[in-house]
Formats: sequence, structure tokens, C-alpha cells
Amino acid sequence: MLELRRLRLLRELHERGTIAAVADALQFTPSAVSQQLAMLEREAGVKLIEKAGRGVRLTDPGLVLAEHADALLERAALAEADLAAAANEIAGRGRIAAFQSAAFKLALPAIAELRTTAPRLRCELIEAEPEHALPMLALGDLDVVLGDEWDHHPWRLQDNLTRHPLLRDPLMLVGSDRPLEELYDAHWAAGHPGMSWEESLRRVCREHGGFDPDIRHRSNDANVALALAARGLAVTLLPRLVLPPGTPATPVPFSRTIYAVIRTTDERRPSTRALLAAVRDQLPAS
Repeated sequence: MLELRRLRLLRELHERGTIAAVADALQFTPSAVSQQLAMLEREAGVKLIEKAGRGVRLTDPGLVLAEHADALLERAALAEADLAAAANEIAGRGRIAAFQSAAFKLALPAIAELRTTAPRLRCELIEAEPEHALPMLALGDLDVVLGDEWDHHPWRLQDNLTRHPLLRDPLMLVGSDRPLEELYDAHWAAGHPGMSWEESLRRVCREHGGFDPDIRHRSNDANVALALAARGLAVTLLPRLVLPPGTPATPVPFSRTIYAVIRTTDERRPSTRALLAAVRDQLPAS
């Protein structure tokens, strides 16, 4: 009998190309991925993977099984969702992943609401950026992902995932009351290189301010940037959702969209529908 979780790993290896890439995407160790794939080979009774230079590739039987894996995994997910819908009961486990500000403003209040409205649903929260959470969702390790897609930085979603838009979140200038175009000599706080936050800040400054920002301070935590701005040590651009009430800020012509993403097969699952509804209940009034 082929184990579905190991089939997921084979499918990921077929799509990503290396065991290291699979391990990085799924937050496993490479040795754990290799061990699970070796067990799948024993279950299948044929060689599925072979060495190719410094890496590996799927054998012909491995390619055949990877093609079947998509259909098998989709049918299993549909069967689970249909059983849950037939029972018409909000129960079991609901696993939601969210980046920091969405965790505070949307996921945590939603879980608190569900404690009353769906007491038999065991809710679990993981703080994670969408680039890490979406592969876990596709594999079935999560049920809902709250992620942010910045202007000009679109996601690439797998075919088995469906996005639900929640809100547009404008980018705000924090730490100065001067117009953006006058801040060419300012010190800036942003995210680490490669983050959407850092890339969006640079784009706004170049396209709407006419300069390259002097980024002096970097952090993954918006609270650090807010503290720097409050002390007059830097200016920054932050989405409105992360700002404490009453924070002086000026909108700039840039924004992000916050989405909830689920597996397409879970559209009818009562627990997933309850999670989505509870998250929507937390959205700020427009």
C-alpha cells in the first residue's frame, strides 16, 4: 500500500528538482526527505529515484508514479472533504498559518471567536510567511493560509490552491511629515534584502520620490521599524494594518492585498468554511 504523505514528497521532488529544495520548502531535513522516499521505493517495489550528477532525478517508474500522485492525492482530499460536508459538523482540526500582523489582527481574534461558535473545532496557529506556508498548505499540513501579496510581486499558486481576497492594505509613510520626494536625505528602515517590504519601499522611493533610499536599519519585525520612527532615527513605509491606532502616517500610491488561501478540494469542508468566515468577521470596516 502506497502511503499518501510519501507520494506528496515524490510529487514535490518532481516539481522542485532537488531533495534540498523539497526539504527547504516543507521545513524538513534533507535526510528525513531521503528516508521517506526510500520507504516509498520499498512500498512500490521499484527504483523511483536515481543519481544524476550531484543531484537526483526520477526514474521512468518514478515519473509514472508522480503523474498518478496528483490524481490520488486530489481524490483523497475530495473524499475527506465530502465526508466532512456530509457530516455537516464543524469539528476536527483547523490549522491556520499567518504572517505576523495578520496573526495579531485576524487569525487570533478568529480563533477566539471559534472557541465559542465552534467549540469542537481544535484550532492551531502557525506564524509563517506565505512563501513557507503555501507549500505546507498544498501538502495538506495546513488548512488556511493568510498571506500578503504586494503590488508588482504576485504569487505563483499551485493548481490545487484557491485564494480568497480579504482586503486591500495601503502602504503608509511613517516617521516624517515631509512629502516623499523631499526624503532623499532620510535614513530608512525596511525589511531584509529580497523581502517584499524592502523591494516595495525601494520601488516607491524610485518611482514616486525620484531617489534611491538610504536603508540604514533592517528587521523582519514592523515593530522595530515603528520604534525607530518614533525615536526619529528613521522613516519607513508600512502597511496600514500594522500601525497602532493614532499613528501619524501618510498614504503613498502603493498597497498590498491580503488573501486567505485554501485547498480547492476543501471549499465545502465545514471546518475550513468556518475558519474563513471567522477571519472575515475580523476585517476592519471599510
